[in-house]
Amino acid sequence: MNQNNQNNQNNQNNQNNQNNQSAQNTQSAQNNQNNQNNQNSRNSQNNPIIPSSPNSLTPPTSFLPQHGHYRHLRVYQVTEIIYDITYYFTQHFLSRGDRTVDQMVQAARSGKQNIAEGNQAAATSSETEIKLTNVAKASLEELLDDYEDYLRVRNLKQWDNQHPRYEKMRAYARSNEFSNEYALKISQMSDEEIANLCITLIHQAMSMLHNLLATMQKRFVTEGGIKERMHKARTGYRQQQDRRLEELERTISVLQQQLTQAKAEVAEWKVKYEDLKQRAVNAFRQQKEEMERQKKEMK
Repeated sequence: MNQNNQNNQNNQNNQNNQNNQSAQNTQSAQNNQNNQNNQNSRNSQNNPIIPSSPNSLTPPTSFLPQHGHYRHLRVYQVTEIIYDITYYFTQHFLSRGDRTVDQMVQAARSGKQNIAEGNQAAATSSETEIKLTNVAKASLEELLDDYEDYLRVRNLKQWDNQHPRYEKMRAYARSNEFSNEYALKISQMSDEEIANLCITLIHQAMSMLHNLLATMQKRFVTEGGIKERMHKARTGYRQQQDRRLEELERTISVLQQQLTQAKAEVAEWKVKYEDLKQRAVNAFRQQKEEMERQKKEMK
């Protein structure tokens, strides 16, 4: 009887030891899994997948400069007034059939029209813009000579800065009031007054054209013509494409490295999983065999 009790006690101790060993194996496996999860988390933080860059490229800036409408140019507005006054002047103070009539009207028209055409051509040709603006300036110089000739051959006074009405006329010609009422005022003026008024307006327009040409030349030197702007826009877009391609190549290389590393980690953990699985199965079989053996001994 004592021998049986001793055997039962031994069997119980063996069972307890086996259970403790199984619990320790389970806890060890759990700890290993937790450690691996932590390691994977750290690896993900240290080696994040680089997101791809946006697919779209920034469109190139327009190589066609944007200009305001020529009618908004002050110099065009002045030359339009010069043309209107010149037409009135030739119809009222020159004889029909006089060749000077056509010359003066055409010169006045050329002055304003070449400013308009030059402004419109500016988007595609700085050279044409400068040439036409120079033609406008030359046409006004021709018209200036015609007015001065008219005064001289008729012994009329050309007003200078010593004339009492000179400064008032200059100020009036620059005013908004004059722009709004010149059509009415010229009908009340003599040929001498109109000729001196147009001479003043022509000088003002030529001064503005001089400044405009200086601006055009400076812009051409700093920005170039249409060919340079087209080349700059195309080159800039190609460089942007090259940078985009290099960026994509770097991203692909990094992603390939990360994929290779991930595959290696998967293979490594697959081996560890199979090993752990096999050990668990063996432990279970051993426990089962031990329990069956103990049952037989108890019988």
